[in-house]
Amino acid sequence: MAEDPITVKGIRDGLLITLGEGPWEERLLRLAGRLQAGATFFQGGRAALDVGARELDGEQIERVRDLLARSGVELWALLSSCDATVIAAVRAGLVPDLELGLPAQQSAPTQEPPAPTGALVVERTLRSGQRLEHPGDVVIIGDVHAGAEVVAGRHVVVWGWLRGMVHAGAMGDDSAIVCALGLAPTQLRIAGHISRSPDEKQRDVVPEMARVRNGRIEAIPWQ
Repeated sequence: MAEDPITVKGIRDGLLITLGEGPWEERLLRLAGRLQAGATFFQGGRAALDVGARELDGEQIERVRDLLARSGVELWALLSSCDATVIAAVRAGLVPDLELGLPAQQSAPTQEPPAPTGALVVERTLRSGQRLEHPGDVVIIGDVHAGAEVVAGRHVVVWGWLRGMVHAGAMGDDSAIVCALGLAPTQLRIAGHISRSPDEKQRDVVPEMARVRNGRIEAIPWQ
């Protein structure tokens, strides 16, 4: 039987993480792996956690809250169809229903639109020290200089030179790809896989696409 994946999606008030079916300890290990694979993406975020029909006590809730906190993620809601878990979540100061929204002191202004989860198109060059982060696809019409950083939840397409650091599939999606007219990043990451450009001074410059195949990142011509 295939393992039930942990899913992460953007919602109005942050992220919704669904643990899926499986033993509690195994789910925590898989969640820790997702958080580690997308460390830069999750850092500073807030999340609602859907634990399904599991019966959790206060100690178990605090454990998963601490797990998220170690990756810089604030747990503000815990969703469950189990009454005992809902009661434990409320006692832990967590919101048990997304319809209730964030606590008043944490709510974003009502006039602020929801965070985008589609593609982000940037028509400029990213220079050293600049960082771009988005939960969906990122398209850059320009160059990414060495010292710049791009982090995307899905694919990254650069219509120019990519010489900085890029992390596609930052939430653990190893089907993400990175495309560039000139692919020479200081570091390239797809989900939890890491690669660097070869030090080949004379290699031909052609558009390339980086993807994960057989557990490693490979670059092929981008046609």
